[in-house]
Amino acid sequence: MYNRRVVVTGIGTVCCNGVGKEIFWKTLKEGVSNIDKISSFDAKSFYSQISGEARDFKPTDYIDFKEAKRMDRFNQFAIACTKLAVEDAKLTITDEISSSVGVLVGSCFGGLSTLIHQTEKFHRGGSSKISPFFIPMLIANMVPGQISISFNARGPNYSIVSACATGAHCIGRSYDLIKRGVVDIMITGGTDAVIIPLIVAGFGNMKALSSRNDEPKKACRPFDKRRDGFIIAEGSAILIVEALDSALSRGANIYGEIIGFGMNADGHHITAPDPEGAGIQKAMRLALKDAGIKAENVDYINAHGTSTPYNDRIETYAIKKVFGDYAYKLAVSSNKSMLGHTLGASGALEFAATLLTLKENIIPPTINYEEPDPDCDLDYVPNKAREQKVDIAMCNSFGFGGANGILIGKKYIS
Repeated sequence: MYNRRVVVTGIGTVCCNGVGKEIFWKTLKEGVSNIDKISSFDAKSFYSQISGEARDFKPTDYIDFKEAKRMDRFNQFAIACTKLAVEDAKLTITDEISSSVGVLVGSCFGGLSTLIHQTEKFHRGGSSKISPFFIPMLIANMVPGQISISFNARGPNYSIVSACATGAHCIGRSYDLIKRGVVDIMITGGTDAVIIPLIVAGFGNMKALSSRNDEPKKACRPFDKRRDGFIIAEGSAILIVEALDSALSRGANIYGEIIGFGMNADGHHITAPDPEGAGIQKAMRLALKDAGIKAENVDYINAHGTSTPYNDRIETYAIKKVFGDYAYKLAVSSNKSMLGHTLGASGALEFAATLLTLKENIIPPTINYEEPDPDCDLDYVPNKAREQKVDIAMCNSFGFGGANGILIGKKYIS
């Protein structure tokens, strides 16, 4: 059962550009961004006043009203995305196969908005005011727990928390579980919903966020010389990752094949990447080794590309060290230029986009790329999508604490 081929058969997404993979992919191809002024609270006094809010999301479109009231927003996102992904995969989880279907979904912050709200209630009215659903609404692993309950998935069930590498790590470990024969199907991805004053203030006071408040849609500009920070955003992506033999047995649509995964730690700093990207380089090499391919086999890199001064320069440097002269022949782009940074969901959303690139041979652009940076001198597919054959693509994710996760996808050929 070892070394089984692993494919993706379903995609469900929520982000600032809308709900569902159709609008997600359409807006990415068109270079559209719905990043705008924060509407969920008064941010006029904040260092950064802009975000990528999922304004079109209505939880009761996907979840019973009573159940939705008992979930934090991050959990609502993931349940909705799971419903979309399961429908997309045309997957029916019967009792016969339920033990071979696992769930691995992570979140960077979990139900932090619930924690803040319940804390305020406690200080105003004492312990009797705390909701009996407070703990289930708070803890991150309640997402896979509720997915398991709602969709009859009774295989491995847990969460990973690794900052902004969370989504990639969840997908990568799901790939490993299927590859080794532990399960046949995994419901996997990431979710986060923390466009709240405390988090926006925290990231802002670190000077990690963009302060280009007068130009929200131009604020996120990965690899551009005038980049000044990332844009906080919310969202989720859930993928149905499946053994190839399982997918073929039920005639499932296949978006692409997962062929490689690499993960490690910088071991350098709590927030800053290693100045030479040593950990990033090693993680990319681990993924290439796992895939059994050479660097020159990769056609496209979906970069982490946060629009922060350090990340973009160091990621570019690491790519050049791993790919050598071939780096200049690679297409590299950042979905965050349009989606903002969805934290624990980012790796999952970006790998969903990577799979759609493999399926349709269209590379989404890096928008707002206006002034080249001498330290960022690769082909970032500036401002306009590109039709190009893509057989193999790499997707990079990095997180605070030095967490690195690299996924490699391949066009599926029967």
